[in-house]
Amino acid sequence: MSTTNKVNWGILTTGAIASCFARNLAASQTGRLLAVSSRDKAKADKFAAEFKAERSYGSYEELLADTDVQAVYISTPHPLHTEWAIKAMEAKKHVLVEKPVALNTAQAMAMLESATVNDVLLMEAFMYRCHPQTAKLVELIKNKEIGDVRMIRASFGWHGGFNAESRIYSNELAGGGIMDVGCYTTSMARLIAGATAGKDFADPVQVTGAAHLGETGVDEWAIASMKFPGDVLAQLSTSVSMDQEAAVTIYGSAGKISLPNPWVANREKAQAGKIIMQKKGQPAQEIDVPADVTSFTLEADVFGRALLAGEKQAPAPAMTWADTMGNIRAIDRWRDAVGLTYKMEKPEGYPKTTIANRPLARGKGNMKYGRIAGIDKEVSRLVMGCDNQQNLSHAAIMFDDWFARGGNTFDTSFIYGGGKQEQLLGQWMELRGVRDQCVTIVKGLHTPDCYPARLEHELPKSLERLRTPYTDLYVMHRDNPKVPVGEFVSVINDHIKAGRVKAWGGSNWTPARFEEAVSYAKQHGLQAPVAVSNNFSLARMIKPIWAGCIASSELETQKWHAAHKADVVLLPWSSQARGFFLPGVASPEQRDNKEVVETWYSDDNFERQRRAFALAEKRGVTPINIALAYVLCQPFPTFPLIGPRQLSETRTSLPALDIQLSQGELKWLDLQADQPA
Repeated sequence: MSTTNKVNWGILTTGAIASCFARNLAASQTGRLLAVSSRDKAKADKFAAEFKAERSYGSYEELLADTDVQAVYISTPHPLHTEWAIKAMEAKKHVLVEKPVALNTAQAMAMLESATVNDVLLMEAFMYRCHPQTAKLVELIKNKEIGDVRMIRASFGWHGGFNAESRIYSNELAGGGIMDVGCYTTSMARLIAGATAGKDFADPVQVTGAAHLGETGVDEWAIASMKFPGDVLAQLSTSVSMDQEAAVTIYGSAGKISLPNPWVANREKAQAGKIIMQKKGQPAQEIDVPADVTSFTLEADVFGRALLAGEKQAPAPAMTWADTMGNIRAIDRWRDAVGLTYKMEKPEGYPKTTIANRPLARGKGNMKYGRIAGIDKEVSRLVMGCDNQQNLSHAAIMFDDWFARGGNTFDTSFIYGGGKQEQLLGQWMELRGVRDQCVTIVKGLHTPDCYPARLEHELPKSLERLRTPYTDLYVMHRDNPKVPVGEFVSVINDHIKAGRVKAWGGSNWTPARFEEAVSYAKQHGLQAPVAVSNNFSLARMIKPIWAGCIASSELETQKWHAAHKADVVLLPWSSQARGFFLPGVASPEQRDNKEVVETWYSDDNFERQRRAFALAEKRGVTPINIALAYVLCQPFPTFPLIGPRQLSETRTSLPALDIQLSQGELKWLDLQADQPA
């Protein structure tokens, strides 16, 4: 292959693994080293001279600004992977990033989102996955040469010599065995468990573990037990303060396979693979797997061939995006099992900047805004539901993105996650210093605690969790018709007078009950409710998702909202019908989802779905955007609640804001007309 057909590589940092990659890139068929960068120009110059790079830079930014660099190899310490991978991808560079891909699942999600948005190739650098030994192993397992896999044992550990400041032991650098080499054992177990089921990988259904956490708070030695679908079991061990055999043994129903050198990690010269297979009742068979170059050269070429072919992911058994996400999720679960959380993942140590190490700035994007009586801020027309954030890392990345896109409104509840969701939102607002720019919606008084006196306990607790003296909107999560409505109106007004609440409303309240509350408030000179938060979507809720839920989808209720549009806003939950308008909602997998079937499946809803798909095709948008636009375009004010779990879900929801639907189209979508006039 001529030089002009080779990938121009840049290497970001000049450490030992970067030297290894540069040395082995020289034997690559697909790539050449063009540039190197370091924060120390002298180190970059020395590295460039040693490995014959044409260009050297004294900053990472300079390398990313080099338009001739096509691909970047990132080998910084773990906590810096995400920042520089994202910045490289924003510069339209393809990225090979050292394992583990990121510090945690949330960071990996942000990286994959950046790869999608910037249309670049991203691959996690597990070099052993690119060696022919691994491909041969997968072939043997898939062909059932030892029957069905039942147990996997994988170990990888070494003695690094204790140094609290070193990468291996430093908490600030995410040290410890699980992240450094335990990720290899995890990826191998997932690969084998998947292969026995005829798949590229499998994710564990159960993870337990134990570890010794040393004086710096990182795992110095650790073990894990993982259970996979089909009752495939894996025992994993790792360490950075004791030597362990680097070995993998796979036990099947008809024999076993051993890998004496599973990671084929020689940095200097090519290593052939060796697989020892012993079928039941037969002598052991050694299978030699030739290799002309190192695993690192093979890795560069797997990446390079994918890039030159225009692919955005390398083929399995190299790390695909789904494989990478599954691996970091399993590692997170292993860390959870042993109680390992790094300081930079905790509120007291969490970065003040975004995942790309930038100050958070509120953007506008295509966000639209409205007003709610009693709230002295503009309110984003879409509201971020705070009920599924997993931890501070996940919440911060989701909320940073939401805020940067112009979203400033957040909906949470006293009961969500036992208070965890309010805590995460409060921690994020405090970390970012954006409380005054945000609109908070707090819900409380959920069944069976739906009594006025309960507010005295719940509201102060919610505000404490949120780290704020007030909430912009308080919504009573349920109604209790056994209690005179005036008691609810009076107690919430006490909190309004005390400055703890700006405005209030009711969730799962009937129009009649709401009107009763308004009437009582007016008669007694109190602040009336201004918001209803009931279910409302293009799909009619057949059976309430939770007991006591009320929908506003019936025609008469819609007319009521239209008649009261000057005084009442609707905050619809499940505004996108929980994905009912996504492709594949009627697939066998979804039909096994009892909640989806019981809540949304009906002939009239499937007709609404069909019409949404037809209008989406005509408009060149997605059906889920049509469904959300249906809620946004009603003749009464709506602020739909959405609950994205991934950055991609946020991104793909926002186009609905730019879709204008006529009254004729609204009626047609809701089966009130035969044609979308």
